[in-house]
Amino acid sequence: MKLACIADDFTGATDLANNLVRSGMRVMQTFGVPTAPLSSAVDAVVVALKSRTIPANEAIAQSLEALQWLQAQGAEQIYFKYCSTFDSTPEGNIGPVTEALMDALHCKFTIATPAFPDNGRTVFKGYLFAGAVLLNESGMQNHPLTPMTDANLVRVMQAQTKRKVGLIDHTTLAKGTQAIADKIKQLEADGVGVAIVDATSNDDLKTLGPALKGMPLVTAGSGVAIGLPGNWGLQSSAQAAALPAPTGHQAIVSGSCSLATQGQVAHYISTGRPSWQFKPLNWTTQDVPAQIKADVEAALAWAKPLLAQGPVLVYATTDADTLQKVQAKFGREQAGEWMESALAQVCLGLQALGVKQWVIAGGETSGACVQALNITQMQIGPQIDPGVPWCFAPQHPAGHLTLKSGNFGTPDFFTKALNVLAETTA
Repeated sequence: MKLACIADDFTGATDLANNLVRSGMRVMQTFGVPTAPLSSAVDAVVVALKSRTIPANEAIAQSLEALQWLQAQGAEQIYFKYCSTFDSTPEGNIGPVTEALMDALHCKFTIATPAFPDNGRTVFKGYLFAGAVLLNESGMQNHPLTPMTDANLVRVMQAQTKRKVGLIDHTTLAKGTQAIADKIKQLEADGVGVAIVDATSNDDLKTLGPALKGMPLVTAGSGVAIGLPGNWGLQSSAQAAALPAPTGHQAIVSGSCSLATQGQVAHYISTGRPSWQFKPLNWTTQDVPAQIKADVEAALAWAKPLLAQGPVLVYATTDADTLQKVQAKFGREQAGEWMESALAQVCLGLQALGVKQWVIAGGETSGACVQALNITQMQIGPQIDPGVPWCFAPQHPAGHLTLKSGNFGTPDFFTKALNVLAETTA
């Protein structure tokens, strides 16, 4: 194994695996830390954890467990993957996990950059942009679990780590790979342990990649992945993304409340296709699990006669104002846990009704649903939109899945995804 990756959520893991496959690597993605050695030869493994929003000490423990297993498989380089919006609380978990991995690997220096230009995530002078605006003006300041109110990644990272945080800015990137390597040596000599790296284009990431060759630990979003396979002489190959033909019914399950997913839900509904929404504001504060069970049963009863006619959408996605009211009523964390539970229960019920083609929107939602469906590994297939591929769960009734990060995808993503699966596996 050449590259061993630890991702802090399930959609992010798939996003990373997608970029590696498109760059020519044979990739296996696992959900959680496997209990046995690899069953087949691959170039890279992505271990997907659900550690993005759990307490930092638990995230560290899970990440170190993943590291230990990956080292036992002969990994040459470790890649800690986090979201391209770098969203994290002031306490972590990105900084604490990075430091724990550095300590375990005896790594004195690493880089950090969530840049993913294909999806509008760029870093300039250490500031993270989402499209044309600073991250804290993009809607991410209203994230239900990890609101981002500061776009300066040096400040954000410094608040989470004891190591000195520095910057490799665009002027160094413009001078080429050797200039980056020289800057890394200078920063390390100056006592810097982690350096934020500017990147405003894929060319920047491809220039950065060779400078990271041999670095024990790389931390980044999925964008940096496009510049790493070349360090092992690998090139893109269409065969790496081939999947078997799909079977079974189709369902879309959406829990993200990002602006992008709100637009995707609205677009899907505008096409006249069937949809069913969870409305937690209608719940009372007494015995919520029983109310969730009743809603799940209602959603499944609604879906059952429709599945044979085409895809159905079951969603909890809502606007920021409604989301704030739900959180005020039940508490931010409790509201999130209850909605994840509701959507996971829906997935189990839909699976029993014969669904084998899944579009799941939202990082936390994807984690809950994949765990409920008991999927342990996936083969990565063709890309739908940047950062979002189709996948196949072998020897499992879940069949084909795409796990979409909340902020990713075009407005017509839900219908596009199902069309791409049919066309690329025909």
